[in-house]
Amino acid sequence: KSAITYVDGEAGVLLYRGYPIEELAQHSSYLEVAHLLMFGELPTPQQYTEFQATVHFHNLLHAQVLSFYHGFRRDAHPMAVMVGVVGALSAFYHDVMDIRNQQQRLIAGIRLIAKMPAIAAASYTYSIGRPQRYPNNTLDYASNLLQMLFGLPSSEYTVDPVLARAMDRILILHADHEQNASTSTVRLAASSGANPFACISAGIASLWGPAHGGANEQVLKMLMEIGRPENIPKTIARAKDKNDSFRLMGFGHRIYKNFDPRSRVIQESAKEVLAHFGHANDPLLEVAVELEQIALKDEYFVERKLYPNVDFYSGIVLRAMGLPMNMFTAIFAVARTAGWVSHWLELHQDASHGIDRPRQLYVGHTLRHYPIKK
Repeated sequence: KSAITYVDGEAGVLLYRGYPIEELAQHSSYLEVAHLLMFGELPTPQQYTEFQATVHFHNLLHAQVLSFYHGFRRDAHPMAVMVGVVGALSAFYHDVMDIRNQQQRLIAGIRLIAKMPAIAAASYTYSIGRPQRYPNNTLDYASNLLQMLFGLPSSEYTVDPVLARAMDRILILHADHEQNASTSTVRLAASSGANPFACISAGIASLWGPAHGGANEQVLKMLMEIGRPENIPKTIARAKDKNDSFRLMGFGHRIYKNFDPRSRVIQESAKEVLAHFGHANDPLLEVAVELEQIALKDEYFVERKLYPNVDFYSGIVLRAMGLPMNMFTAIFAVARTAGWVSHWLELHQDASHGIDRPRQLYVGHTLRHYPIKK
Protein backbone atom coordinates (compact mmCIF):
# COMPACT_ATOMS: atom_id res chain seq x y z
CA LYS A 1 0.00 0.00 0.00
CA SER A 2 1.24 3.46 -0.87
CA ALA A 3 -0.19 6.98 -0.90
CA ILE A 4 2.60 8.57 -2.94
CA THR A 5 2.07 8.05 -6.68
CA TYR A 6 -0.96 6.94 -8.68
CA VAL A 7 -0.68 5.55 -12.21
CA ASP A 8 -3.60 4.68 -14.49
CA GLY A 9 -1.98 2.99 -17.45
CA GLU A 10 -5.17 2.66 -19.45
CA ALA A 11 -6.02 6.36 -19.20
CA GLY A 12 -2.42 7.60 -19.37
CA VAL A 13 -2.57 9.30 -15.96
CA LEU A 14 0.30 9.94 -13.53
CA LEU A 15 -0.38 11.74 -10.23
CA TYR A 16 2.08 12.69 -7.50
CA ARG A 17 0.04 12.86 -4.28
CA GLY A 18 -2.99 13.63 -6.45
CA TYR A 19 -1.37 16.32 -8.62
CA PRO A 20 -1.13 15.63 -12.41
CA ILE A 21 2.45 15.31 -13.60
CA GLU A 22 1.78 17.72 -16.48
CA GLU A 23 0.80 20.50 -14.06
CA LEU A 24 3.78 19.91 -11.80
CA ALA A 25 6.18 19.90 -14.76
CA GLN A 26 4.70 23.17 -15.97
CA HIS A 27 4.41 25.11 -12.73
CA SER A 28 6.47 23.48 -9.98
CA SER A 29 10.16 22.89 -9.23
CA TYR A 30 12.03 19.73 -8.34
CA LEU A 31 12.58 20.66 -4.69
CA GLU A 32 8.91 21.56 -4.33
CA VAL A 33 7.99 18.18 -5.83
CA ALA A 34 10.47 16.44 -3.51
CA HIS A 35 8.72 18.07 -0.54
CA LEU A 36 5.35 16.99 -1.94
CA LEU A 37 6.46 13.38 -2.32
CA MET A 38 8.11 13.22 1.10
CA PHE A 39 5.48 15.03 3.18
CA GLY A 40 2.30 14.62 1.16
CA GLU A 41 1.61 18.32 0.57
CA LEU A 42 3.04 21.17 -1.48
CA PRO A 43 5.09 23.41 0.83
CA THR A 44 3.99 26.84 1.94
CA PRO A 45 6.48 29.60 1.05
CA GLN A 46 7.97 29.38 4.55
CA GLN A 47 8.15 25.57 4.45
CA TYR A 48 9.84 25.72 1.06
CA THR A 49 12.43 28.21 2.32
CA GLU A 50 13.17 25.99 5.32
CA PHE A 51 13.30 22.82 3.20
CA GLN A 52 15.66 24.42 0.68
CA ALA A 53 17.89 25.71 3.50
CA THR A 54 18.11 22.20 4.97
CA VAL A 55 19.02 20.77 1.56
CA HIS A 56 21.72 23.42 1.19
CA PHE A 57 23.06 22.62 4.65
CA HIS A 58 23.55 18.95 3.71
CA ASN A 59 24.66 19.17 0.05
CA LEU A 60 28.43 19.10 0.58
CA LEU A 61 30.31 15.82 0.28
CA HIS A 62 32.78 14.92 3.00
CA ALA A 63 36.34 15.43 1.67
CA GLN A 64 37.08 11.78 2.43
CA VAL A 65 34.15 10.72 0.22
CA LEU A 66 35.77 12.54 -2.69
CA SER A 67 38.86 10.38 -2.24
CA PHE A 68 36.74 7.31 -3.06
CA TYR A 69 36.52 8.41 -6.67
CA HIS A 70 40.25 7.85 -7.12
CA GLY A 71 39.72 4.17 -6.42
CA PHE A 72 37.74 3.79 -9.65
CA ARG A 73 39.11 3.57 -13.15
CA ARG A 74 38.64 6.93 -14.82
CA ASP A 75 36.53 5.25 -17.53
CA ALA A 76 34.24 3.52 -15.02
CA HIS A 77 30.54 3.86 -15.79
CA PRO A 78 29.04 6.70 -13.68
CA MET A 79 26.36 4.35 -12.37
CA ALA A 80 29.02 1.95 -11.08
CA VAL A 81 30.64 4.87 -9.28
CA MET A 82 27.32 6.06 -7.84
CA VAL A 83 26.41 2.59 -6.56
CA GLY A 84 29.76 2.43 -4.76
CA VAL A 85 29.86 5.99 -3.40
CA VAL A 86 26.24 6.08 -2.18
CA GLY A 87 26.68 2.67 -0.55
CA ALA A 88 29.88 3.88 1.09
CA LEU A 89 28.01 6.75 2.73
CA SER A 90 26.56 4.10 5.04
CA ALA A 91 29.96 4.04 6.74
CA PHE A 92 29.79 7.78 7.39
CA TYR A 93 26.34 7.99 8.94
CA HIS A 94 25.53 4.50 10.20
CA ASP A 95 26.41 5.00 13.88
CA VAL A 96 24.44 8.24 14.16
CA MET A 97 21.45 6.93 12.21
CA ASP A 98 18.52 5.43 14.10
CA ILE A 99 15.82 4.44 11.61
CA ARG A 100 13.34 4.15 14.50
CA ASN A 101 13.63 7.89 15.04
CA GLN A 102 11.40 9.88 12.67
CA GLN A 103 13.52 13.03 12.77
CA GLN A 104 16.69 11.10 11.98
CA ARG A 105 14.90 9.37 9.10
CA LEU A 106 13.93 12.75 7.66
CA ILE A 107 17.51 14.03 7.95
CA ALA A 108 18.80 10.91 6.20
CA GLY A 109 16.29 11.40 3.38
CA ILE A 110 17.19 15.06 2.93
CA ARG A 111 20.91 14.20 3.00
CA LEU A 112 20.37 11.83 0.09
CA ILE A 113 18.41 14.34 -1.99
CA ALA A 114 20.94 17.05 -1.15
CA LYS A 115 24.11 15.09 -1.93
CA MET A 116 23.04 13.14 -5.02
CA PRO A 117 23.71 15.97 -7.54
CA ALA A 118 27.28 16.35 -6.23
CA ILE A 119 27.79 12.57 -6.31
CA ALA A 120 26.54 12.33 -9.91
CA ALA A 121 28.44 15.42 -11.09
CA ALA A 122 31.69 14.20 -9.52
CA SER A 123 31.33 10.85 -11.28
CA TYR A 124 31.27 12.79 -14.56
CA THR A 125 34.02 15.35 -13.84
CA TYR A 126 36.30 12.61 -12.50
CA SER A 127 35.89 10.63 -15.74
CA ILE A 128 37.03 13.63 -17.85
CA GLY A 129 39.84 14.64 -15.50
CA ARG A 130 38.23 17.82 -14.22
CA PRO A 131 38.17 18.82 -10.51
CA GLN A 132 34.86 18.51 -8.74
CA ARG A 133 33.00 21.79 -8.20
CA TYR A 134 31.25 22.56 -4.93
CA PRO A 135 27.53 23.33 -4.71
CA ASN A 136 26.51 26.96 -5.07
CA ASN A 137 23.69 27.70 -2.66
CA THR A 138 22.62 30.82 -4.51
CA LEU A 139 21.29 28.57 -7.28
CA ASP A 140 18.22 26.38 -7.49
CA TYR A 141 18.56 22.59 -7.49
CA ALA A 142 18.65 22.06 -11.27
CA SER A 143 20.99 25.01 -11.87
CA ASN A 144 23.31 23.77 -9.17
CA LEU A 145 23.50 20.38 -10.85
CA LEU A 146 24.34 22.04 -14.17
CA GLN A 147 27.13 24.19 -12.73
CA MET A 148 28.68 21.17 -11.01
CA LEU A 149 28.53 19.21 -14.27
CA PHE A 150 29.79 21.83 -16.69
CA GLY A 151 31.51 24.60 -14.74
CA LEU A 152 35.26 25.05 -15.01
CA PRO A 153 37.27 25.42 -11.79
CA SER A 154 38.91 28.67 -12.89
CA SER A 155 35.81 30.62 -13.88
CA GLU A 156 32.24 31.45 -12.96
CA TYR A 157 29.54 29.38 -14.60
CA THR A 158 26.55 31.28 -15.92
CA VAL A 159 23.49 29.07 -15.88
CA ASP A 160 21.43 29.07 -19.07
CA PRO A 161 17.79 29.47 -17.93
CA VAL A 162 16.50 27.34 -20.84
CA LEU A 163 18.79 24.48 -19.82
CA ALA A 164 17.95 24.91 -16.15
CA ARG A 165 14.23 24.71 -16.88
CA ALA A 166 14.69 21.65 -19.10
CA MET A 167 16.78 19.93 -16.41
CA ASP A 168 14.20 20.80 -13.76
CA ARG A 169 11.47 19.23 -15.89
CA ILE A 170 13.52 16.07 -16.42
CA LEU A 171 14.03 15.79 -12.67
CA ILE A 172 10.31 16.31 -11.95
CA LEU A 173 9.17 13.83 -14.62
CA HIS A 174 11.48 11.12 -13.27
CA ALA A 175 11.02 11.81 -9.54
CA ASP A 176 8.75 8.82 -8.92
CA HIS A 177 6.76 6.22 -10.80
CA GLU A 178 4.98 3.98 -8.34
CA GLN A 179 6.28 0.43 -7.73
CA ASN A 180 8.87 0.21 -10.49
CA ALA A 181 11.86 -2.13 -10.28
CA SER A 182 14.23 0.25 -8.47
CA THR A 183 11.61 1.55 -6.03
CA SER A 184 10.56 -2.00 -5.19
CA THR A 185 14.23 -2.80 -4.64
CA VAL A 186 14.58 0.12 -2.21
CA ARG A 187 11.45 -0.91 -0.30
CA LEU A 188 12.53 -4.55 -0.12
CA ALA A 189 15.94 -3.58 1.26
CA ALA A 190 14.33 -1.07 3.63
CA SER A 191 12.04 -3.73 5.08
CA SER A 192 15.07 -5.50 6.54
CA GLY A 193 16.04 -2.36 8.46
CA ALA A 194 19.09 -1.72 6.27
CA ASN A 195 20.93 1.59 6.32
CA PRO A 196 19.12 4.13 4.08
CA PHE A 197 22.24 4.81 1.99
CA ALA A 198 22.58 1.08 1.35
CA CYS A 199 18.90 0.92 0.36
CA ILE A 200 19.28 3.76 -2.15
CA SER A 201 22.51 2.22 -3.48
CA ALA A 202 20.50 -0.95 -4.18
CA GLY A 203 17.93 1.18 -6.01
CA ILE A 204 20.64 2.76 -8.16
CA ALA A 205 21.93 -0.70 -9.08
CA SER A 206 18.42 -1.76 -10.14
CA LEU A 207 17.88 1.46 -12.10
CA TRP A 208 21.08 0.89 -14.07
CA GLY A 209 19.59 -1.88 -16.20
CA PRO A 210 18.78 -1.13 -19.86
CA ALA A 211 15.18 -2.25 -19.32
CA HIS A 212 14.74 0.43 -16.63
CA GLY A 213 16.78 3.63 -16.27
CA GLY A 214 19.14 2.80 -19.11
CA ALA A 215 16.33 2.80 -21.68
CA ASN A 216 16.87 6.42 -22.80
CA GLU A 217 20.47 5.59 -23.64
CA GLN A 218 19.25 2.68 -25.74
CA VAL A 219 16.78 4.96 -27.56
CA LEU A 220 19.54 7.36 -28.55
CA LYS A 221 21.72 4.52 -29.79
CA MET A 222 18.79 3.27 -31.88
CA LEU A 223 18.15 6.72 -33.39
CA MET A 224 21.84 7.04 -34.24
CA GLU A 225 21.76 3.63 -35.94
CA ILE A 226 18.70 4.64 -37.99
CA GLY A 227 20.56 7.79 -39.00
CA ARG A 228 18.15 9.27 -41.53
CA PRO A 229 14.33 9.38 -41.92
CA GLU A 230 14.48 7.32 -45.13
CA ASN A 231 15.79 4.39 -43.10
CA ILE A 232 12.74 4.32 -40.83
CA PRO A 233 10.55 1.95 -42.96
CA LYS A 234 13.27 -0.71 -42.77
CA THR A 235 13.45 -0.19 -39.00
CA ILE A 236 9.66 -0.54 -38.66
CA ALA A 237 9.76 -3.75 -40.68
CA ARG A 238 12.46 -5.18 -38.41
CA ALA A 239 10.41 -4.31 -35.31
CA LYS A 240 7.43 -6.23 -36.73
CA ASP A 241 9.47 -9.29 -37.70
CA LYS A 242 9.04 -11.83 -34.92
CA ASN A 243 12.16 -13.61 -36.10
CA ASP A 244 14.27 -10.47 -35.69
CA SER A 245 15.62 -9.73 -32.20
CA PHE A 246 15.48 -5.96 -32.89
CA ARG A 247 13.24 -3.94 -30.56
CA LEU A 248 11.89 -0.46 -31.14
CA MET A 249 13.20 1.31 -28.05
CA GLY A 250 11.16 4.08 -26.42
CA PHE A 251 7.77 2.68 -27.46
CA GLY A 252 5.35 0.94 -25.15
CA HIS A 253 5.46 0.65 -21.39
CA ARG A 254 4.82 -2.08 -18.86
CA ILE A 255 2.17 0.10 -17.23
CA TYR A 256 0.88 2.55 -19.86
CA LYS A 257 -1.48 1.25 -22.53
CA ASN A 258 -1.99 4.81 -23.67
CA PHE A 259 0.33 7.81 -24.08
CA ASP A 260 2.86 8.13 -21.31
CA PRO A 261 1.75 11.53 -19.90
CA ARG A 262 5.41 12.46 -19.42
CA SER A 263 6.28 11.98 -23.10
CA ARG A 264 4.53 15.11 -24.40
CA VAL A 265 6.19 17.31 -21.78
CA ILE A 266 9.66 15.97 -22.56
CA GLN A 267 9.01 16.27 -26.32
CA GLU A 268 8.32 19.99 -25.89
CA SER A 269 11.48 20.35 -23.81
CA ALA A 270 13.49 18.64 -26.54
CA LYS A 271 12.19 21.09 -29.13
CA GLU A 272 12.85 24.10 -26.87
CA VAL A 273 16.43 23.08 -26.07
CA LEU A 274 17.32 22.22 -29.66
CA ALA A 275 15.79 25.45 -30.97
CA HIS A 276 17.63 27.42 -28.29
CA PHE A 277 20.94 26.03 -29.48
CA GLY A 278 20.09 26.47 -33.14
CA HIS A 279 19.66 22.74 -33.67
CA ALA A 280 15.96 22.75 -34.44
CA ASN A 281 16.77 20.65 -37.51
CA ASP A 282 18.87 18.21 -35.50
CA PRO A 283 18.98 14.91 -37.48
CA LEU A 284 18.19 12.81 -34.42
CA LEU A 285 15.14 14.90 -33.55
CA GLU A 286 14.02 14.68 -37.18
CA VAL A 287 14.35 10.89 -37.07
CA ALA A 288 12.57 10.74 -33.70
CA VAL A 289 9.60 12.86 -34.82
CA GLU A 290 9.24 10.96 -38.11
CA LEU A 291 9.53 7.59 -36.37
CA GLU A 292 6.86 8.60 -33.87
CA GLN A 293 4.47 9.77 -36.60
CA ILE A 294 4.89 6.62 -38.69
CA ALA A 295 4.54 4.28 -35.71
CA LEU A 296 1.38 6.02 -34.46
CA LYS A 297 -0.31 5.45 -37.82
CA ASP A 298 0.86 1.87 -38.23
CA GLU A 299 -1.83 -0.73 -37.43
CA TYR A 300 0.73 -3.05 -35.83
CA PHE A 301 1.69 -0.48 -33.16
CA VAL A 302 -1.83 0.93 -32.74
CA GLU A 303 -3.31 -2.53 -32.04
CA ARG A 304 -0.61 -3.23 -29.45
CA LYS A 305 -0.91 0.27 -27.95
CA LEU A 306 2.80 0.91 -28.37
CA TYR A 307 2.95 4.65 -27.77
CA PRO A 308 6.09 6.74 -27.17
CA ASN A 309 7.22 6.82 -23.55
CA VAL A 310 9.34 9.31 -21.57
CA ASP A 311 12.59 7.61 -22.61
CA PHE A 312 11.93 8.36 -26.27
CA TYR A 313 12.82 12.06 -25.97
CA SER A 314 14.73 12.43 -22.70
CA GLY A 315 17.98 11.16 -24.22
CA ILE A 316 17.76 13.80 -26.96
CA VAL A 317 17.39 16.56 -24.36
CA LEU A 318 20.33 15.33 -22.28
CA ARG A 319 22.48 14.96 -25.39
CA ALA A 320 21.64 18.52 -26.45
CA MET A 321 22.78 19.69 -23.01
CA GLY A 322 26.18 18.22 -23.71
CA LEU A 323 26.04 15.11 -21.55
CA PRO A 324 27.54 11.82 -22.77
CA MET A 325 25.22 8.83 -22.99
CA ASN A 326 26.69 7.11 -19.97
CA MET A 327 25.47 10.01 -17.80
CA PHE A 328 21.82 9.73 -18.82
CA THR A 329 20.95 7.12 -16.20
CA ALA A 330 22.97 8.99 -13.57
CA ILE A 331 20.69 12.03 -14.08
CA PHE A 332 17.72 9.67 -13.78
CA ALA A 333 19.14 8.47 -10.43
CA VAL A 334 19.41 12.05 -9.17
CA ALA A 335 15.75 12.62 -10.07
CA ARG A 336 14.42 9.33 -8.68
CA THR A 337 16.12 9.88 -5.30
CA ALA A 338 13.12 11.94 -4.13
CA GLY A 339 10.82 9.03 -4.92
CA TRP A 340 13.09 6.40 -3.36
CA VAL A 341 13.44 8.46 -0.19
CA SER A 342 9.67 9.02 0.01
CA HIS A 343 8.95 5.31 -0.29
CA TRP A 344 11.67 4.51 2.27
CA LEU A 345 10.07 6.99 4.68
CA GLU A 346 6.57 5.69 4.00
CA LEU A 347 7.56 2.10 4.71
CA HIS A 348 9.16 3.02 8.04
CA GLN A 349 6.16 5.12 9.10
CA ASP A 350 4.19 1.86 9.26
CA ALA A 351 5.34 0.40 12.58
CA SER A 352 3.63 -2.91 11.78
CA HIS A 353 5.57 -3.43 8.53
CA GLY A 354 7.87 -6.41 8.91
CA ILE A 355 10.48 -7.76 6.54
CA ASP A 356 9.20 -8.37 3.01
CA ARG A 357 9.49 -11.95 1.81
CA PRO A 358 8.26 -12.37 -1.78
CA ARG A 359 6.61 -15.71 -2.51
CA GLN A 360 7.58 -17.87 -5.44
CA LEU A 361 5.79 -20.36 -7.67
CA TYR A 362 7.94 -23.47 -7.51
CA VAL A 363 8.38 -25.08 -10.95
CA GLY A 364 11.17 -27.55 -10.16
CA HIS A 365 11.20 -31.28 -9.42
CA THR A 366 8.81 -32.87 -6.96
CA LEU A 367 10.25 -35.05 -4.21
CA ARG A 368 12.96 -37.45 -5.38
CA HIS A 369 15.47 -39.49 -3.42
CA TYR A 370 19.22 -39.69 -3.64
CA PRO A 371 20.26 -42.88 -5.52
CA ILE A 372 22.15 -45.18 -3.15
CA LYS A 373 24.78 -47.23 -4.82
CA LYS A 374 24.77 -50.94 -3.95
